[in-house]
Amino acid sequence: MTHALLPLLGSAFLLGALHGITPDEHTWPITISYAIGGASGRRGLQAGILFSAAFTLQRAFASELAYLALAPLLASGTFNAGVDLVVGLVMAVSGAYILRLGRELHLTEWLERLLHRGLHLQGGEAPYTELDTSNVGIPIRMTLVHGFVAGWGTGAFAIIIYTVLAPAMPNAALAFLPGLLFGLGTMLVQGLAGLLIGAWMHRRGFGEAVMNYVSREVSGRTLLGGGALFAAWGAVQLVAPTLAGPLDSGLPTGIGIPNLDTINAGLVLVVVIVAGIAVSSFVRAVRRARSVCPPECFPDGAVEA
Repeated sequence: MTHALLPLLGSAFLLGALHGITPDEHTWPITISYAIGGASGRRGLQAGILFSAAFTLQRAFASELAYLALAPLLASGTFNAGVDLVVGLVMAVSGAYILRLGRELHLTEWLERLLHRGLHLQGGEAPYTELDTSNVGIPIRMTLVHGFVAGWGTGAFAIIIYTVLAPAMPNAALAFLPGLLFGLGTMLVQGLAGLLIGAWMHRRGFGEAVMNYVSREVSGRTLLGGGALFAAWGAVQLVAPTLAGPLDSGLPTGIGIPNLDTINAGLVLVVVIVAGIAVSSFVRAVRRARSVCPPECFPDGAVEA
């Protein structure tokens, strides 16, 4: 490897780190979901690293494909719409599975609860003894699937890798390196983010039973709701590309950083999923636990939601 390639590979690594920091519509919702679900710094770190490891493998492979003149396919609108649809479905299925770990999945449960509330029937809200507080670990290994599938989405950062850095490699044997370094940069940031988020969750002061319930509720609902939104957006792009095009392009912000340079559908999805679904699910789960759980469930004096 010549010294002339080092600046290119260093740029790929820095772009990957920046990609991990900025609100990407695929990385942040998934990492946050599993980091909160892990409910500890160690598990959060694992979630961030596992997701990014699969993402790194995918991005290295895609970098090789880009060198072989397949970059136009990777950047096509139809291809990316399909990625959004698949990512959304994987997220939604994972969220439903997490919410019903060890139990039969009732797809009509939401309708049953709505009817209970509307008709003022008993049983609309389960008593504390029925809260799912079982100590069943959320399957963080699923982040490997998420990372590989989500990596096929082609945003501004990926365009730089596929159209500038990968073609600059001297031969096909080295063409995977920009994608690899980009993924490692993302892994560094996402691993740290998972560590901090998981540690924050652990410090809430909940007892084990409440921790199990809250982490599963937030993780599952974020993946389920976020996945439904992604799948719907992917379907809109496939069915009505002329309508989706302006929403995908967005409005310029004047910030010269990819993922922050425009207010588009991707950024809106991140805000809705992270600030909307995740935060509201956390607040709702904690309030419900406080309203029905005895004080011994909060041995350390849990921090208010």
